Amino acid sequence: MNVIEINNLTKYYGKVKGIENVTFNIQEGEVFGFIGPNGAGKSTTIRTLLGLIFPTSGSATIFGKDCIKYGPEIRKDIGYLPSEVFYYDKMKVKDLLKYSASFYKKDCTKRIVELAEIMELDLSRRIEDLSYGNKKKVGIVQGLLHSPKLIILDEPTSGLDPLMQQKFFNIIEEENKNGATVFFSSHILAEVQQLCNRVAIIKDGGIVRVDEIQSLREDNYKKITVRGNELKESEFNIDGVSEIVLGNNEIKFYYNGNINKMTSVISSKVVSDVLIEEPTLEEIFMHYYK
Repeated sequence: MNVIEINNLTKYYGKVKGIENVTFNIQEGEVFGFIGPNGAGKSTTIRTLLGLIFPTSGSATIFGKDCIKYGPEIRKDIGYLPSEVFYYDKMKVKDLLKYSASFYKKDCTKRIVELAEIMELDLSRRIEDLSYGNKKKVGIVQGLLHSPKLIILDEPTSGLDPLMQQKFFNIIEEENKNGATVFFSSHILAEVQQLCNRVAIIKDGGIVRVDEIQSLREDNYKKITVRGNELKESEFNIDGVSEIVLGNNEIKFYYNGNINKMTSVISSKVVSDVLIEEPTLEEIFMHYYK
């Protein structure tokens, strides 16, 4: 079952393109990554999906229901953390969270306390006295206090120190184990690589690829390092090779092609060592943005 289905979703702000013909789906129980630099269209996609802004064309469903027509009903089972959080400064954290919990037909008190303890959030403080990082913690607790079926995270770790980031990741992994589907949008590729099963890459408002992270690595180019004396760049300059760097008795390059052909080329040289690696998600990402 697909929890989210997006088909040709398009949003224009006047004549300015936000997103165009965005299409992908997210399966129940999946942790799905959505990556692209700032301005690529990640937040516009999410806000349109949530019915916070209306699409120019296309469609989107959550839990099999149209996001615009059934928006209020759908959002009861969604936890959403926006990239920027804004609150009433004079309110205390506990009062803000209590108010947020009042929208759900369940007692969220115990969960609020649990999450606040994990994130080291002081519930008695006023919003105006909080740092940016602590305000982000409030947003995390607010988004998860009702144990939502779908968690949508838009750049969730900005403002969190590394220790709090790891605690946050642990919470998300636990929520996922308990059945929640997670839509994780970020420009920090290491986070997506750590948490997600599949990923969509967005560029200039359009999707350039949707695939499993493992498949992205396997189907893409390899990072190859060859070490030895008297290596020449021209000896490795064959079809599929790019970004050759020669120095310190070694040559490094990327290769997208038949690996048997490459090993044949290498075996014809006198070498001391060969290293063939899968590219990181960041290197794959940069490949699509060149």
